[in-house]
Amino acid sequence: MSRRFTAVIIKEEGWYVAHCVELGVVSQGKTIEEAQANLKEAVELYLESFGTEDLPQNTGEVVFYPLEVAVNA
Repeated sequence: MSRRFTAVIIKEEGWYVAHCVELGVVSQGKTIEEAQANLKEAVELYLESFGTEDLPQNTGEVVFYPLEVAVNA
């Protein structure tokens, strides 16, 4: 059985930081591919440790958009 989760990767100071939104699991890598592989391994270890009961469901489509807000200086 497989489950689908949402992952976000952000580049920070030479590292790619990967975050599984539903589980709060975070990993990193020097490349996007390394960050993806490390996050997949981290999520698998999380699921082995904590089980698969009561896991949050992925709600489907994920939408990212630029958000601009006024900041009082």
